[in-house]
This record gives sequence, C-alpha cells and structure tokens, in this order.
Amino acid sequence: MLNIMRIVITYFFGLFLILCLHTNTSAQKGMYDTIRVSAFITAQGDTIPESWLPTVEVTTKQSAENKAMWASWTRLRNAVYVTYPYALTAGVVINDVNGQLRGVSDPKQRKQIIKSREKDLKRDFADKVTQLSVYQGKVLMKLINRETGNSCYALIKDYKGGLNAGVWQTVAFLFGSSLKQQYDPNGEDQQIEIFVKEVRKLYGYKS
Repeated sequence: MLNIMRIVITYFFGLFLILCLHTNTSAQKGMYDTIRVSAFITAQGDTIPESWLPTVEVTTKQSAENKAMWASWTRLRNAVYVTYPYALTAGVVINDVNGQLRGVSDPKQRKQIIKSREKDLKRDFADKVTQLSVYQGKVLMKLINRETGNSCYALIKDYKGGLNAGVWQTVAFLFGSSLKQQYDPNGEDQQIEIFVKEVRKLYGYKS
C-alpha cells in the first residue's frame, strides 16, 4: 500500500521541484570497522617520512551506543545529500512563481499560473519524488524551510489554499511529522547545517 506520507511529499513537491540528484555515500572501512591510519615519528627534531614506516591498523569493537550513533549520523548525511538539490531548486522555482504572481490579483489568473507549472512538474518529476522515504521527506521539509524561509505548510496555503494546507498538515501529523516544522541551524538542525555546507562545497554551489 502506498505510504500516505509519500503522497504528501509528492503533492507538495510536484508544485516546485525540477531537479533530482542522488548521491550515494559510503565510508571506506574494513573488517570490524577498522580505519587505516598513517603515522610518523619525531626524534630529536627529526621526522621520519611515512614512506619509511609500515602501515599500522588500529582496531576496536564498537559499543552498541556508538554503532547506533554512527548509523544515525550516516542516515542523516545520506538524506541531506539526496534531498538538498530538491530544496535548493525549490527556492528557485518558488521565486519564479512568486515573480509571475506579483501584481496578479485575479484568483482565476493566479490559479492558471500555478496550475500550468504544476502540470509540467508532476509529469517530469512525480515518480522521482515518490522514491523518497518518509525520513528523507522530513529532512527535505527542513531544507525547504532553510532555502525559502517558509514552511511547507505556508507554501501550500499560499498556492493551494488554507483548506488544502490544513488537510495535509493533519495527514503529516498522523504519521509523526509536520508541514510547519522550522529549520534551526544553531539548534536541533546543527548537524544538518554541517552536511549542507559539505554538499555545497563538494558540488561547488555558490554561497
């Protein structure tokens, strides 16, 4: 059965998203999560080049707590890498739509502008958006707020009306999420912000 949270994600991002970029990230590690390290020795002010030394492997067993922390860190990092391009592009699309709507007061004309964009985006990108997990959808909503300054609830309300926004907020709430969530880079979303800066640097996004 199709996950209802994915319906929420598809519905909203069918309005805005025109770019999909999936980046697979993995840490290089050996048996028992070993990490290969280099070493050098300094004696009486002299440094022995690393090429003179044999490779040293340091291994240890992770505690259950550390394993859980590593799994959580990796999951969040992957979610940011997958969803940030959506959020980045959403900001561009939203600004473009707002530009078209600026000065247009006629409800029918505004609806036509929004619907014409929505149709094309759903045709080209709806299938890609439905591939996101619920967890990735939650991260995506955070990043949308980062890039636009607006929550997903506010955006749906502006473009599709308060009734639609209220309905989808209720559905999101039933599945442990919220379209009203805000982005706090100096608080609970500090780790997401670190990953965002990492992605921007890696792919050369302009600041």
